[in-house]
Amino acid sequence: MATRKELILALRARYRPAPLDDRIKILDEFVSLTGYHRKHAIRLLREVVLPASAARSRQRLYDAAVRNALTVLWEAADRVCGKRLKALIPMLVDAMERHGHLDLEPAIRVKLLQVSAATIDRMLSEARLHIDGQRKRRKGIGSAIRRSIPVRTFTDWRDPPPGFFEIDMVEHCGGPKSDGDFVHTLTMTDIASGWTECVAMRVRDHVLVIEGFDKVAAELPFAMLGVDSDNDSAFMCQGVFDYCKSHALEQTRSRAYKKNDQAWVEQKNGAIVRRLVGYGRLTGKEATKALAKLYASSRLYINFFQPSFKLKSKTRDGARVHKVYFAPATPCDRLLAHSSVSEGIKTALRAQFQKLDPVQLLQEIRAAQQTLSDFAAHGIRTEVAPSVKSAKSDVTVFLASLSSAWKDGEARPTHRKHATATHWWRSRVDPFADAWPVVEGWLLAEPTVSARALMTRLANMIPDAYAGSAQLRTLQRRVKAWRAERAKEMILGSLRKSIDVPVEV
Repeated sequence: MATRKELILALRARYRPAPLDDRIKILDEFVSLTGYHRKHAIRLLREVVLPASAARSRQRLYDAAVRNALTVLWEAADRVCGKRLKALIPMLVDAMERHGHLDLEPAIRVKLLQVSAATIDRMLSEARLHIDGQRKRRKGIGSAIRRSIPVRTFTDWRDPPPGFFEIDMVEHCGGPKSDGDFVHTLTMTDIASGWTECVAMRVRDHVLVIEGFDKVAAELPFAMLGVDSDNDSAFMCQGVFDYCKSHALEQTRSRAYKKNDQAWVEQKNGAIVRRLVGYGRLTGKEATKALAKLYASSRLYINFFQPSFKLKSKTRDGARVHKVYFAPATPCDRLLAHSSVSEGIKTALRAQFQKLDPVQLLQEIRAAQQTLSDFAAHGIRTEVAPSVKSAKSDVTVFLASLSSAWKDGEARPTHRKHATATHWWRSRVDPFADAWPVVEGWLLAEPTVSARALMTRLANMIPDAYAGSAQLRTLQRRVKAWRAERAKEMILGSLRKSIDVPVEV
């Protein structure tokens, strides 16, 4: 194509001033070379090209100051989309100014309040691009209880009042499901408002589910009226059934293997639980406490400062599905606008909203996420030196970092890649768990004995378990680690003795 353009430019200068006979020859050569139609070739050679005019620069309405302020608001809103941020900006600006985190000029404030969702996405596109470049049942008594609980599908809700929850559990097993006791999250989502509560559970147990119900009921601004769960055995049991009956809760369940029957809570599992916690492996009591601390701050931040979409209607035209959503609103806003919520509850919600600081809540969430990230990467919490700064100064430093946080990539510690993360948990049963005391006795008696000789002794002692050399490499690693630990103890022990001996001057 470039060669043709160069040919046209060269022949055009010869074609115009040439006499008729020469123009015919030039045209014949041009048509034979390019294969163009003769009339099209004539138009190209006779075309008069006007000089290109300078592109007119577009006057920008939103300058760098507006962009920087919008970036801070976007980070304070935990990087929600433009449509949700558009709905959140008025209340977020008011809350941050009320707590002294934001001091906007009148002109910038007006522009922030009038900016459209599409313009928000365009203004934040550079930051987003920078970030993106860097988400069988047992039979028995449970079956009888399951049959006694009615089924509710996704079409049977009929716009219920606040208080009816869909519930589900998320397992933090760190990847493919395997045997073991992992921390679980009990997720509860209100159908009418989208109000979501998350409860950290040490293990998957119906007793902890009941305790989670009591905890959520004590913290909810409105009463629980019913729960809808899947067919998990932790929900389909006598204890949960009796609890719902004694507390006058309407208990329903979804159809087996039909996740769309619980579309509301399934969406929150990804948009809230996985977005906050990530996909790391969490086990133990300390990890459960850290997760509970995260949910204590996130429940207020999400329910008061995170607008979400709610489906208004859905129509199908062949294979095409057209969905219409209500304007983005926070769960708190939906409760305030709902006619079935009493004025006393609405007054309490407004008073609680006035006391909440979104930046401080986000800082607490990031700190808890850092702790969970340490548990997921190393199995233990990384010790941090105590800080002498006050809570207010910490919030001030955190607020100052929001304007440039997008340059560092992923802001959530639970979603950052750990270059030194190791596979710290055991994925197989230890074959020498029972025999290791005997092996350790042999090593203490004969420190220089080889692992192969130890394996031979074990095979002679317990031929059913240690016949052959299949576990030899595992035993060699264990012996190597034992000897390294003994050498470290000897070195540190000699150092301690030398320190304890007084020096004569």
